[in-house]
Amino acid sequence: MRVIVVGAGILGASAAYHLAKAGAEVEIIDADHPGKATMAGAGIICPWASQVDNPAWYRLSAASAKYYPDLAAALVDGGERANGYRRVGALITSEIPADLAAAEKRLRARHNDAPEAGTITRFGNAEARKLFPPFRDDLEAIHVSGAARVEARAFSAAMLKLAVAHGAVQRNERVSLHREADRAVCIGADGKKIDGDSVILAGGAWAPEVLKPIGIELPIAPQKGQILHFGMGGVDTSNWPVLLPMNSYYMLCFDDSRVVVGATRETGSGFDYRVTAAGQSEVLGFALSFAPGLRNATLLETRIGFRPAGPSYLPMLGPATGIQGLLIGNGLGAGGLTMGPMAGRLLAEAALGQKPALNLADYAF
Repeated sequence: MRVIVVGAGILGASAAYHLAKAGAEVEIIDADHPGKATMAGAGIICPWASQVDNPAWYRLSAASAKYYPDLAAALVDGGERANGYRRVGALITSEIPADLAAAEKRLRARHNDAPEAGTITRFGNAEARKLFPPFRDDLEAIHVSGAARVEARAFSAAMLKLAVAHGAVQRNERVSLHREADRAVCIGADGKKIDGDSVILAGGAWAPEVLKPIGIELPIAPQKGQILHFGMGGVDTSNWPVLLPMNSYYMLCFDDSRVVVGATRETGSGFDYRVTAAGQSEVLGFALSFAPGLRNATLLETRIGFRPAGPSYLPMLGPATGIQGLLIGNGLGAGGLTMGPMAGRLLAEAALGQKPALNLADYAF
């Protein structure tokens, strides 16, 4: 079986890895678009704290969180030790005591079916600041020991590298899709057909333009995120937990004394690849409000990513209606780095004719 994977973000990389590992012939095709969500993003693996109450969304998020440690271990076994994944725990916090109490109740209820979340512990301020020193001195937190963070660039690169080690071929090119009778075919930049038994389109915010020639209007639009990176001047941040207030922002750390703070959610932005004054101000304001200890940190860079945002939280996964041989994965939005690896696995299983680990009918579009 020969499968063409269009898009090499975290979802496409996962699909290619799982396909190649299963023995399929795989061609990975990606284009150089500025603002790819995976290249900009910093992933938080803690779905048990989410306020999203859609059962299908939570099912996919929780399954992916459960799968991450096994997948990361498989990457290590394949020689990719620096894959960017680490279990560091998370601190859930809020300025509103009732919201924090509701979060604790939600976490404990979900923990019954998700022991991989680890221990759920209410922390006072002193305990929280021992784990995350810049934390504000008047807030409490709930510690979730099983939460993790992932550097999306590194994790995706590790999956792609092992896909190639299993025989996959990579190419950098803009492609389009066309119809041959009732099947989708992939056309390269030279106008020539790229042969394959099936196509997995994981093109993120750029997928709609790839689908236009075959008459599919995918309801996806770019949602711009501006993400700030701070340097802590030689401080060991490698085991600091993820910080999750009860809003759309977050903080997490990488191993190089770096604290990442994000992110704006700029709906209607188009592909405006600029750092803006308003975006900087918004994220800086959040950072210093919840972690005033960052006030003397160095602002290293601001990354921009375009999340593929759909009309709801629910991802779009599975076969395209009325067209044989085409599978689409999209619409993961802000949850892409949590759900991407599992979503890629599900599409790989479907392409191979296997029964996916989750019912793709729940994500039909």
